Amino acid sequence: MLARLWGVRGSIPVPGANTVRYGGNTACVELRYGPDNRLIIVDAGSGIKPLGDKLVREDLPHGPIRAKLFLSHTHWDHIIGFPFFVPIFIPGTELEIYSPVNYEERSVEQIIGIQLSYQYFPVRQSELSASITYHSLKEQVLDLGDGMKITTKFLNHPVSTLGYRFDYDGASIVTLFDHEPFRNVFPADPEHPDYDPAAADEGQKVADEENARIRAFYAGADAVIHDSHYTQAEYDAKFVGWGHSTFEWAIKEAHKARVRSLYFFHHDPLRTDDQLDELLQTYQKKVDGKTSMRIAVAREGDEIEA
Repeated sequence: MLARLWGVRGSIPVPGANTVRYGGNTACVELRYGPDNRLIIVDAGSGIKPLGDKLVREDLPHGPIRAKLFLSHTHWDHIIGFPFFVPIFIPGTELEIYSPVNYEERSVEQIIGIQLSYQYFPVRQSELSASITYHSLKEQVLDLGDGMKITTKFLNHPVSTLGYRFDYDGASIVTLFDHEPFRNVFPADPEHPDYDPAAADEGQKVADEENARIRAFYAGADAVIHDSHYTQAEYDAKFVGWGHSTFEWAIKEAHKARVRSLYFFHHDPLRTDDQLDELLQTYQKKVDGKTSMRIAVAREGDEIEA
């Protein structure tokens, strides 16, 4: 398998002089596998626009574009590029869109339909030339029948969100794009007026169990692309409950899970290239000699081979 990163930022695209090296596009990963060079795409952030342009240049001359698009969830930064994905305007394109089951009113097909309405975009969903089918996913295993197995896992984020594990020919790549560690939601301080020891113990037990399930999901993976929007200090100061992880948490959990390579992903849009360089150097010093796991900051254009 070969994964290529087309968007690595979180929240909003941030083009400019301070994001040139790591890139300013939001989440999109191209995954290729097998003798037929089959195509899977994970997320449709703004990075899907340059991916679509490449597909038109390089794939379309050899035949219709066929792809499976797996959405982690439908927050804006993960679907913002879909209306600009050129293959959806080309007859013959076959696109299957997979997304977490939505426990609210609207399906992903309806959400895309709203995005492609005249209030927001000049082309409506019904006017697209591609053949598009939609699939809702829960926690399950998909066998594509060509050697590719895809395992899904619900993550901890303010809307239904899935992580994806792609296993092919003995190799595995995992995407964990928007995820916050599970935590005890009951007061654990005996001095707190609402402290209940039984509730505190049970809350911690549940949080530990859920975090262990996440570790088991990506255990032994060749590469994990993991949300690391915050440092631990930033998270503790202001962002608990916002649905994102820290560099420290990603390192600790991936090491426990015996991951071979960990890629920090979903960079804070205010984080400059220089700051990302500094953070990587800091964490490399901290893990040096303590783990065989490779750590890296995800960068647009990076290729991950597994």
